[in-house]
Amino acid sequence: MKKVHLLFKKEDIDETKIEGKVVVVFDLLLATSVITAALHTGAKEVIPVSTMKEAMAEAAGREKNSCLLVGEHRGKKMDHFHEPNPMKIIDIIDKKTMILLTTNGTVAINQTSSAEQVYIASLLNERAVAQAIVQRGKEETIILVCSGSSGEFCIEDFYGAGSFIASLMKESSDRLIFTEAAFAAHEFYKNREPKPVLTESRVGQMLTDSGYGKEISFVSQRDSMSVVPQLSDSNRICLNNQEQVSENKGGSEIVERSNKTAR
Repeated sequence: MKKVHLLFKKEDIDETKIEGKVVVVFDLLLATSVITAALHTGAKEVIPVSTMKEAMAEAAGREKNSCLLVGEHRGKKMDHFHEPNPMKIIDIIDKKTMILLTTNGTVAINQTSSAEQVYIASLLNERAVAQAIVQRGKEETIILVCSGSSGEFCIEDFYGAGSFIASLMKESSDRLIFTEAAFAAHEFYKNREPKPVLTESRVGQMLTDSGYGKEISFVSQRDSMSVVPQLSDSNRICLNNQEQVSENKGGSEIVERSNKTAR
């Protein structure tokens, strides 16, 4: 039996309560989608950082062509950094280390490092990540972390978590127990297509106004990539050894709700 809990934004993370738990981080627009796409197309690894100082320290001493500084600050371009645009990054990231700085996604990832295992998920790779968790074969608590945006709830991350829950149900034959928040995410996901939700979200509208319409379409492609990015003990995001998605073994249809928080 697995219990699935959901946090609405990174500010809800309590590092003491995620110890020993499995965490899945979502920042569909755009951090976790960029990470997924970069590793899918040959990036060596991704280093998530939370500050400019950390980014420059990671880049210092590395050969010029061995890494790529990628980042944004409150949705704005940064000097000396490539934009976290997945459609552009995939053309220049092969065999390189990506040092990624974002306002929300990388901060959320770093705040979850005390968990037993941290997975990076997007619509692009949700089934692969769900399958990797099922294949762990353990009774454990899974915490879905929606990054949010500067302390605010983001509907696109909530949708992504709900979509992931649907994949987890398909892959798992075990009994699944969902907290109210996780249940609500799955209910919200039902009968909604990804692109309209992402486009009409607050962040999606901001990105559309900035000319990122094609990028939103790109990251809305559910299960188009089979990579399973995981946070290592050295705070690097690398691929799970099991990258390929096998045939559906699941069929879990049990959704129970609990008012208890993950412990």
